[in-house]
Amino acid sequence: MTTTPNPAEPPSVEVMYCRRCRRAVNTRTGPSGVTYVHAVEVRGETVDHRPDPAPVTEISDPLIECDFCSAPDAAWIYRCADQRTDVRRVTARVVDAADYQARHHAARTRRTETEHGITQAWGERWSACAGCADLIEARDLYGLIRRVVEAMPAKLTRGNRLVRVRGHLHDTYTAVFDTLAPGRGRIEPGHPLGVWPAPPEGAP
Repeated sequence: MTTTPNPAEPPSVEVMYCRRCRRAVNTRTGPSGVTYVHAVEVRGETVDHRPDPAPVTEISDPLIECDFCSAPDAAWIYRCADQRTDVRRVTARVVDAADYQARHHAARTRRTETEHGITQAWGERWSACAGCADLIEARDLYGLIRRVVEAMPAKLTRGNRLVRVRGHLHDTYTAVFDTLAPGRGRIEPGHPLGVWPAPPEGAP
C-alpha cells in the first residue's frame, strides 16, 4: 500500500476505459502478462466483447459508473492509496488415501497447494454515485458494504458466498477509508478525472 496520495499528482495506475463500450476496465497482471477485464464483469455482470483499453482521457464521453454499486450516474471521484489484490489458484489438493478409497471425490482435503494467479490493480481513483458518496463522507463502512451487496447480482451473494463477499468488501473499503485523500473531485463533462478544489493558499 502506498502513502496517502496527493490529488494534484497523476495516479500511479492510469485510469483505463474500453474504446468499444466506453466503460471502465480493470488491470490484471499474471503469468501471461498484463490483461484487462471490464469492471462490471468483476462485479458479476456480463459483456459481449473483449476490452479495447485506452486511457479515459482519450475516450469521448466515457460512461462513468459508480465503482462501488455500479450505478450509472457517478458524481464524484475519490483518491486513496493504490490497492492491489493478489489472487492465488489451486494447483493440487492432497487427500488421505483411505478417505479417498471410501469417499472418492467427496474425500476431505488435507492440504491445498497454490501458486500466484493474478494481481488485480484497483488503482487510486474511485468514482462514486451520490448515494455511495454520502456513505463515504459519513465514513459509514457497513452502510456502504450493505448498499453494494444489495446492488450485486444474486448469484454472487447466494448462500455462503455472502460471507465471503462481505469480507472481501470489508477489507477493500477499509483500505479505501484509511487512505482517503482530502477532498473529492466533481465529475463534469470533459473532466472524467474530476474537477478538484484548489488547495488552500500556503498549502504545500
